[in-house]
Amino acid sequence: MARIAGVDLPPNKRIEIALTYIYGIGRAQAMKILTAAEVSFDTKVRELNDDEINHIRKVIEEQHRVEGDLRKDTSFNIKRLMEIGSYRGLRHRRGLPTRGQRTKTNARTRKGPRRGPVAVKRKATAKT
Repeated sequence: MARIAGVDLPPNKRIEIALTYIYGIGRAQAMKILTAAEVSFDTKVRELNDDEINHIRKVIEEQHRVEGDLRKDTSFNIKRLMEIGSYRGLRHRRGLPTRGQRTKTNARTRKGPRRGPVAVKRKATAKT
């Protein structure tokens, strides 16, 4: 089983697809990485030898920001937006969509589940 950037790649998948299991690598990036490492797209992960795995690992470390570093950068960027008080930062703080989507309807993913009608407390009717 190949382990690249702290992620175990699934052995039965093609390397082109398996690289997308790493946070920050999509299909296009995976193709560029494999081209630079001179590895065939159709090779299964279990068929890779140690030399090819090391080649891929080296290309990713030199040219791409993935996993922990990328997550850290993203969270710092969001924190920066919130600190400077930008509109996008306020939307992040409130947990609302940041890119101009409507919120009167939809946006349930960001807003969370609907809150039902709030039950009104009964007032004491009989005074003693």
